[in-house]
Amino acid sequence: MEPERKHVSRRGLLIGGGAAVAVTAGAAGYAGRDGLVRWCYRAAGLERPRTDGVLDHAGAEWVAASSANWRWADRPADYTVDRVVVHVVQGSYGDALRVFRDPLHQAAAHYVVRKDGHVAQTVRELDVAFHSGNRRFNERSVGIEHEGYVDRPGDFTDAMYRASATLTAGICARYGIPADRAHIVAHSEVPGTDHTDPGPHWDWGRYLKLVRAARAAAAS
Repeated sequence: MEPERKHVSRRGLLIGGGAAVAVTAGAAGYAGRDGLVRWCYRAAGLERPRTDGVLDHAGAEWVAASSANWRWADRPADYTVDRVVVHVVQGSYGDALRVFRDPLHQAAAHYVVRKDGHVAQTVRELDVAFHSGNRRFNERSVGIEHEGYVDRPGDFTDAMYRASATLTAGICARYGIPADRAHIVAHSEVPGTDHTDPGPHWDWGRYLKLVRAARAAAAS
């Protein structure tokens, strides 16, 4: 659970999710607190320039998440990045982008991958996205959402696997993360989570093979 703010389940606000938790603060309250945090961050001289549309993954589309759904940081200078967390939306690509733009949602992943392989980036990698429900894990990881449902194996297309593997390979290369199951993990494996994604139909063997092949091709 996110200590920075009251937590609302991502799945509770997406199609096929559980019950939503009541929100006790309005968008204006979150915006005010977020502004104060950012002012303090700048005053400490820790800010790195951020420009909408500047991507960490070539070819991605920039679709900015609400600033209430992530926290400014200077990774990896302030937090070591050593994990990639694999999520499934329990809904569509459009659903994910819509709720990530909602300041009351209180969650966003760094990336969303569509079934046809199109990738959107919603939070810069240097910043901490609220995607795993665990503050320390958020600080150390990059989160990738995938369009679809955990109980529909057909949602995980070849184009999605390949695009996501290329994305993960680039993240691993940038931060020196080993391309293995100890470092590329399921949301369901994050300590304290009550989520099941990406579920039993996600083909980890296939995915890791593609990640390693993409990394080797980029290094050659």
